[in-house]
Amino acid sequence: MSEGLRAELIAVARRLNALGINQGKSGNVSARVDGGFLVTPTGVDYDRLAPADLAMVRADGSSEGGTPSTEWRFHRDIYAGRADAGAVVHTHSPCATALASLRLGIPAFHYEVALAGGPDIRCSGYATFGTQELSNLALAALEGRRACLLANHGVIAIGVHLEGALALADKVEYLARMYAQALQLGEPIVLDDAEMSRVAEKFATYGK
Repeated sequence: MSEGLRAELIAVARRLNALGINQGKSGNVSARVDGGFLVTPTGVDYDRLAPADLAMVRADGSSEGGTPSTEWRFHRDIYAGRADAGAVVHTHSPCATALASLRLGIPAFHYEVALAGGPDIRCSGYATFGTQELSNLALAALEGRRACLLANHGVIAIGVHLEGALALADKVEYLARMYAQALQLGEPIVLDDAEMSRVAEKFATYGK
């Protein structure tokens, strides 16, 4: 298995804290590989991670290497149901989690919400961390989307590759912060679905 991918996964995990979208040992990162996925281990400080600490998890939930993150179920289920998912980043970013604690998603108050794949970023229902119930709720909130909030918990972002998933997780936190600030001033004007569809079309070729 590619040592380069293991090194990249660890580098992305470490950047979560550096970007301020995670804290301590919380959150997790994974990347799809043949036969399953690589995921960060449970309870290991990112600064101490070594390639051998990463866990390789198969579709049946069996694993080798380190002890996989307690959230391995939603990583597994995302890869099983989403051909577009090559990497998953899960954070406890502060502003997005604050909204999620109020069971608020992020509406189309800003056109960049479309980067998450639709006219809004949904907030899932609540379930205890590490459970199949949480995975089921997360997959429902991710339907037609590349990111969602998890009620009273955090954020999931999907990417074709690790850098894309990290960038989207960071963008979700940025949007959450702006939305929370806008709510302090009043009720933000929400862009309609037609405009968000136009924006999505433009993003499809943006920077290419």
